[in-house]
Amino acid sequence: MKDLLRTADLSRSDVELLLDTAADFAVKPFLANSALANRTVAIYMTKPSTRTRLASETAVAHLGGTPIFIRGDDLQIGRGETIADTARIISGYASALIIRTFKQSDVDELGANSTIPVINGLTDDDHPTQLLADWVTIREAFGRDIAGRKFTYIGDGNNMAHAWLTMGAIMGAHVVVATPGGAYAPDQSAVDAAQKIAAKSGATIEILTDPEAAAKEASVLYTDVWMSMGDPEEERSAKLQSLAPFAVTEELMALTASDAIFMHCLPAHRGEEVSAAVIDGARSVIWREAFHRRTTIQAILYHLVRGELSGNTF
Repeated sequence: MKDLLRTADLSRSDVELLLDTAADFAVKPFLANSALANRTVAIYMTKPSTRTRLASETAVAHLGGTPIFIRGDDLQIGRGETIADTARIISGYASALIIRTFKQSDVDELGANSTIPVINGLTDDDHPTQLLADWVTIREAFGRDIAGRKFTYIGDGNNMAHAWLTMGAIMGAHVVVATPGGAYAPDQSAVDAAQKIAAKSGATIEILTDPEAAAKEASVLYTDVWMSMGDPEEERSAKLQSLAPFAVTEELMALTASDAIFMHCLPAHRGEEVSAAVIDGARSVIWREAFHRRTTIQAILYHLVRGELSGNTF
């Protein structure tokens, strides 16, 4: 496995290895501080970032490497140079490339034309690095045995909903996504792909339109912002109105399991997708989740550069 372009690229054994290594890096961040010695990692972002940028640069530094941050307008792509040519150029300078951008097809093209590992730091379709951070956090809360547990995402059927379904399917979990129907439902192709993985892993996939049913006895209640980067501003009013019943409130959290946790990939808009009482409350693990963005990106770089991930078998 050369690249991590989407969550579905990972096998269950890959995920387990990455989670174990991330847990080690959480305790000993400099455990492999010569793994990228005298090497560089390009970090190319056409979308603004807090966690992905900080986590990526810190992860590279903790592995002994030098991060090179590149903004969207820093490269000649904006002036007509092809993605394929850019991939070949970056491959000659860096040992890996982390990209955060809009189109999944751009990430796929970079991976196809580079000779170095390409890591998807976020696209409009998927967010694999976030899901690994989520599952390290889930493992810290509940351990490895997830039998009988229900993992619920509530809100917009966006890239996070897609990644949540995929990772849950890989892990053999009972995963639920609850959204309004229609335009704000997850893409059917993402649901179908998760169901295909679930058929082999033993996972249970549920797509609901009832937030209370989704929250009932859930071990995790997860949400994301309702207006993502690139969403048309003129759709804001209608979208917020449609999603209002899916806000994570204290009342919704009260329906969850007694040991349930609240998760959010951040940034958050208190008073929209989640109440301040929930996100800042005792059951929220958002800061630990954000911390693990670094540990998991560090684990991805460590194993991918060494060629130690096998790739999915689904």
